[in-house]
Amino acid sequence: MPLSKNSGAFPACFVEMPANAEGRRAPFYLAAEEYIAQVLPDTEDYLFTWQLSPTVVMGRNQIAHQEFDLDFCRREGIDIVRRKSGGGAIFADKNNIMISLVTGAGAVEPIFEQYASTVAAGLQSLGAPAEVSGRNDIVLRGGGKICGNAFYHLPGRNIVHGTMLYDTDPRLMSGALCPAQEKLKAKGVASVRSRISLLKDYLTMGTDNLRKELRKILTNKHIALTDADVRRIEEIASAYDDPQYLFSRTTASSEAVRGGRIEGCGRIEIHFMLSGSIVENIALTGDFFETGDALAAFRRAFCGRPFVVASLLEGIRAEHPETTLRGMTEESLAALLQSRDEG
Repeated sequence: MPLSKNSGAFPACFVEMPANAEGRRAPFYLAAEEYIAQVLPDTEDYLFTWQLSPTVVMGRNQIAHQEFDLDFCRREGIDIVRRKSGGGAIFADKNNIMISLVTGAGAVEPIFEQYASTVAAGLQSLGAPAEVSGRNDIVLRGGGKICGNAFYHLPGRNIVHGTMLYDTDPRLMSGALCPAQEKLKAKGVASVRSRISLLKDYLTMGTDNLRKELRKILTNKHIALTDADVRRIEEIASAYDDPQYLFSRTTASSEAVRGGRIEGCGRIEIHFMLSGSIVENIALTGDFFETGDALAAFRRAFCGRPFVVASLLEGIRAEHPETTLRGMTEESLAALLQSRDEG
């Protein structure tokens, strides 16, 4: 079945980017997919590959703090990005190869089928026992997942992208993709964690050579983008860093609680009402004594901020809500927010 105005997506036309486009953050490459879909003629199907510094990429309908440990990511310098396709959160670094395919209009199932089967066949030709499984993920025979894939539609075009796992830093992957256990009620789309395998156990060529081989297998011609194209892609990419898009994409609401007993202050529980991962409202419970309008002060400090410790601490320093509760200090409030003991 044809995937676009051509006879099929493969072999596709490789999109070559200027040298200054290598090593960018994920928003640039996600924006490049959109740009290619908007600008390049739909008489061809287009493919390019890319790599990232440590990054968590979540699906369009997920709640950030439900999927990964935001504070771990901040401490470790792991970038946080939301894509426009569905599916679950993934961790990527320089040991991953990201694949982007832009096709013309067509039913998504045959597109996904051909994409996954062609990539799996290509890996088999290189010596890895790859096969398609489940929702067109790619696994190693008898092992775990090595390539997760997702897609979304634009007018008249389809975008399919995958993450190929050659190797990984297990400490960063497990730390990033394990959200902190907390008193949390949420209604988002949560990932199902899958067992993974590594291509390095079967292929010894390294990621750079594997990228080159994939280009040979999946494409047979190329088109070069210009510096002017890159500037237009950068304009599209800026929207991916909007905090409202990044942390409040979903309309689902949830509640997280931070609580404990503070000597000289009493028992306090701070209830964070969240829209996505943005603090939308605050409630306070406990046996503390107020010296001012505590609820208003806590709302000024925290509402509108991402539910990330670093951001909440900035709110304390800016508004000093602790001054409205007898016996509370800036230090004790900061410690309360960072505690996982909610008693």
